[in-house]
Amino acid sequence: MMKLFEKILNPREIRRKLGLNQQEFWTQIGVTQSGGSRYESGRNMPKPVRELLRLVHVEQLDLSRVKKEDFEVIDFLKSQHPDLYKSIKKAIRNKAKEA
Repeated sequence: MMKLFEKILNPREIRRKLGLNQQEFWTQIGVTQSGGSRYESGRNMPKPVRELLRLVHVEQLDLSRVKKEDFEVIDFLKSQHPDLYKSIKKAIRNKAKEA
């Protein structure tokens, strides 16, 4: 995986590496093809769009599966049971390496 910072700065490169056309790539995050084209040409991308791009295309997060409660559970674990949170996070990383 390329450096996250580098990917966010170059949406065209991310899109090409994923093998998607502009329509496929940009509509997944609620941006029109023409709007996405402007971002790929250097127009300043608003922070919410950059974050959606990062979550969907860099982190490969399926937003339709995310619920507010998931974030509440994460926050609870981080604050109330940090060792358990770290242990779960480590187990997930190890599982990903095995795959």
